[in-house]
Amino acid sequence: MKPKILSWNVRGLNEINKRLCIKNLLREWRADVVCLQETKLKLVTRKLVRSVWHCPYVDWIYLASNGASGGILVMWDKRVMEKMEEFVGEFSVVVSFKMAEDNFMWAFAGIYGPNADNIRKLLWEEIAGIWSWWDLPWCIGGDFNITRFPSERSRNSQLSPAMTEFSDCIFDLNLVDLPLVGGPFTWSNNQTYSRLDRFLISPDWECHYPEVSQKRLPHLCSDHFPILLDGGGIQGGRHSFKFENMWLKSEAFVNKVRHWWSSYQFHGTPPLLFSQVN
Repeated sequence: MKPKILSWNVRGLNEINKRLCIKNLLREWRADVVCLQETKLKLVTRKLVRSVWHCPYVDWIYLASNGASGGILVMWDKRVMEKMEEFVGEFSVVVSFKMAEDNFMWAFAGIYGPNADNIRKLLWEEIAGIWSWWDLPWCIGGDFNITRFPSERSRNSQLSPAMTEFSDCIFDLNLVDLPLVGGPFTWSNNQTYSRLDRFLISPDWECHYPEVSQKRLPHLCSDHFPILLDGGGIQGGRHSFKFENMWLKSEAFVNKVRHWWSSYQFHGTPPLLFSQVN
């Protein structure tokens, strides 16, 4: 079973037309997990959930909005996966799942990041904290409200400390930032464009679903594009190592490699060892 995870900053769930738009989107793309950001709702009821996802087997947890701003709703199909544990933080909704088909266990964190740089540091701390709780493959997705690189903005900009901190968080947690298929940006105000939304996965999540891809969906009734993470199926056997160029930007990279290398024991002649390196 290849899980499909849909993430979208919907800019409010109060309007009937907005909920109908989401309902049609879910019907078309048939996601198994749905993460909606900026719900602007203090209370999420079964009636509201059924109005956006007409599935009798849906379950959900949510982070209430702060007044008329914020809020996260994570929903999933109970036929496909079983919820094991859950956590609601200040910027995240976190759930651990067990897949019905093969008992594969993994964790998902739905994110809605703050705009202010000084508060954004609390988001990185929260992500690092929840990451340490469960020794599971991870998938993190949502609206981070920050770009990683100047190229992720349509207007010229420089690499900012906030961008660097985002990349440092990704490196420290050994996350994979997949390419975005379907377009370079996920947000627009019709004048400027940015990539604020993305999925990040751990290497063991990618190992279980090696054909995973991340796609930008068509622009609908929000200034954010929906994005879809498609597991692409399960494949056994060995998988090739993928080097991430952004690792070289971290000052700690060399020390980490030295530590990892020294933790292994090797036996045999140098030519034999070299022939086994992949």
